Amino acid sequence: MAFGILMLASTIRFMAKGWVYDMYIRPKLFFPYYGFEWIKPLEGNAMYIVFALIALSALCIALGYFFRIAAITFFLLFTYVELIDKTNYLNHYYFISIASFLLIFLPAHRYFSLDVLRNKNLFATHTPNYFILTIKFQVFVVYFFAGLAKVNADWLLHAQPLKIWLPAHSEMPIIGQLLTKEWVAYFFSWFGCIYDLAIPFLLFIPRFVKPAYFFVIVFHLATSLLFNIGMFPFIMITLTTIFFTEKFHIQIIEKIRSIFSKNNLHETTLLFTPKHQVFKLFIVFFVIHFTIQILMPFRYALYDGNLYWTEQGYRFSWRVMLMEKAGTAFFYVREKSTGKEIEVSNCDYLTPMQEKMMATQPDMLINYAHFLKQEFKLKGIVKEPEVVVESYVTLNGKASRLLVDKTTDLSLEEDNLKPKKWIIPNDKQIETPCTHIFSCVLFYQNGFSKSIYCAWNCICS
Repeated sequence: MAFGILMLASTIRFMAKGWVYDMYIRPKLFFPYYGFEWIKPLEGNAMYIVFALIALSALCIALGYFFRIAAITFFLLFTYVELIDKTNYLNHYYFISIASFLLIFLPAHRYFSLDVLRNKNLFATHTPNYFILTIKFQVFVVYFFAGLAKVNADWLLHAQPLKIWLPAHSEMPIIGQLLTKEWVAYFFSWFGCIYDLAIPFLLFIPRFVKPAYFFVIVFHLATSLLFNIGMFPFIMITLTTIFFTEKFHIQIIEKIRSIFSKNNLHETTLLFTPKHQVFKLFIVFFVIHFTIQILMPFRYALYDGNLYWTEQGYRFSWRVMLMEKAGTAFFYVREKSTGKEIEVSNCDYLTPMQEKMMATQPDMLINYAHFLKQEFKLKGIVKEPEVVVESYVTLNGKASRLLVDKTTDLSLEEDNLKPKKWIIPNDKQIETPCTHIFSCVLFYQNGFSKSIYCAWNCICS
């Protein structure tokens, strides 16, 4: 019920803010995920219909009305929307897709729902613990891997990117000036790491559930206040109630039920017991699903280089708000036979959000390069186009560096799971006058001695 209400509110909010138009109708091109290039947005205003159906299915989930159909519909449509453009990737969108997928298999409509009113045979007061364990373990995975990802030098030793983010809220009443203090950034960094690593274990211990849940509320309300992360804090606050006892949930449901009816449906105990074949299939599904969930965050080990720099293996691994990455990408379409270059005006083809995200993400750079090659060739501007890019990127406040080797024709590269050899490692940069200029500016901000060091490097180059 709570999940459905939150998803309904979130979808209405999304539509009210005009994000359907901004993200799925306005863009001239989209950045597909590898393997899902065939997924396209519907033409015209049809995407509004998709979001209306998402809202309707969320309402049906909340009411428990044709629950199974509603859960399937919500999962398929929500996931479809999120696969259209990786510009819009967020960990909490990924989490919603997973949660709605799990909901398809859970008997969450057999106690307090309109489905029970339609069909009394569905009614059950108890459900096997392994169904509940599924949601619990998914919450565990999210928290634990989010905490594990925070065990790195930037987060713990340098308090980055919180040193960048927190002072931006200096205008907040009461606590604003406090957020500018360096020790506060370190406090939040260490507290966030310890919280994420400890809370999933504490929630599994009955006598620690209540104090742990208190910290869940405090932590997520604080992140909601400080960062623009939408409904995710409230989703986690809601879902972690799954760790409370059965009695706790029954009391809440009965209070809600008493508002509408005085009938007491649970006079007798009825255990929902799935067929043996269904149970075996569920166990197989459980093992496969969580094996994937556990292995996915570690796939970065298959690639060389700094994960946050290359972003190979970054998505779908519960790395929540771990980096401040910004950059500017200058694209050039070059005639192969003459070497003549045309600088591309990215704003002619991309929305501001697409341009911002594309500049720092290698797979999106490839997608855009392929688009430009086709665009310039079809319009007859360039007969044999080559596409190169100068992308200057700063990571967690460090000096801006080149991300891509400019000698690489990105239109010939493929977006796949193989290592992207054309990414310049952040510890082996090809220095250019431009990178030195960017570095000088940033070094100067950190002190005179570092600016001298930068000047020396410029002279030597």
